[in-house]
Amino acid sequence: MSLENPQMDIRRANNTEIMLTKIKMPLSEMMSAALALDDSVLDADQVENLIKFCPTKEEMELLKNFTGDKETLGKCEQFFLELMKVPRIESKFRIFAFKIQFQTQIRDVRKNLLTVASACEELRGSEKLKVIMKNILLIGNTLNEGTPRGQAVGFRLDSILKLVETRATSSRTTLMHFLCKSLAGKSPELLDFHEDLVSLEAASKLQLKALAEEQQAVVKGLEKVEQELTASESDGPVSDVFRKTLKEFLDDSGADVRALSALYADVGRSADALSLYFGEDPAKYPFEQGNFHAKLSIESVYVRWF
Repeated sequence: MSLENPQMDIRRANNTEIMLTKIKMPLSEMMSAALALDDSVLDADQVENLIKFCPTKEEMELLKNFTGDKETLGKCEQFFLELMKVPRIESKFRIFAFKIQFQTQIRDVRKNLLTVASACEELRGSEKLKVIMKNILLIGNTLNEGTPRGQAVGFRLDSILKLVETRATSSRTTLMHFLCKSLAGKSPELLDFHEDLVSLEAASKLQLKALAEEQQAVVKGLEKVEQELTASESDGPVSDVFRKTLKEFLDDSGADVRALSALYADVGRSADALSLYFGEDPAKYPFEQGNFHAKLSIESVYVRWF
C-alpha cells in the first residue's frame, strides 16, 4: 500500500461515512462547531458518534505520512485527516459531550439530593411518627412482659417489618392490625402521619449509590475539563477558539460543581443525623451505600401499610 493511497478497513470506512452523512455538513464546518463547543450545531448524539469514530493509533499511523491529494481519498480517510490536525481530538470531543450534558446532570443530581434531604428532615420532624413509634415500643414491651426484652427502651428500625409477620394465635390478625385499631380508637389524628412524609416514597426509590456515583462523575468530569484546558495551551492556533470557550465554561461551571459538592455533604450529614435519631450507627448506614437506602425503604413500606 503506497503512502499516496492509504485504505481503511471497508466496514469501518462505511460506518464512518454513514455517520458523516447523518451530520449533514462539510467537515470544516463540523470541526469549527466542535472546537467552538457549539451545541446549537452539534447535539449530544452527534458528538458521541464523533467520539466513537475517532481514528485509532493504527489508523493515524497509516495516514500520517500521506502526501497525495486528499480529494482522491474516501470520506472516511478525509475525516480522519481532518481530526488529526487537532491534538487530543478525542479528549476534546469528550469534553464537548460533558459540556452538553452538564446542566442536565447538575439539575438531576441536585433534585434527587434535595428529595433525600427533605425525606430525612420530614422523618425527624414528624411528631406523629414519634408517637406511633412509642406505641410500637409499648406493644413490644407488653408482649415481652416478664422477659428481659420486656423492658426495652428502643427497637431496631428493621423490627418494624415484624409488625405484619407476627400474628395472634389461630388468627389472621397481625400486630399491624392491632396497632392501627388501637390508634384509631385513642388517637385517630395520628393515622394521617403519612402527610408529614411527602418526600419519603420518592426518596426510597432513589438508588443512593448510583446518586453518589453521578455526583462524583460531575466532579471528575470538571477535573478533566481543567486538565484538557491546561494541555491545550500548547496546541497552537488550532485550539484558540476551543480554549476560549472552554475557559468560559469552566468559569461558569466551577461554582455549580462546588455548590453540588456542598449540597452532597449537607445531605450526608442529614442522613447521619437521621441514623442517630433512630438509634442507629451512622457508620453502618453510610449515605452512599445500600444500607441507608434500605432504611428509607423500610420507612416507606411502613407508611404504605397505613
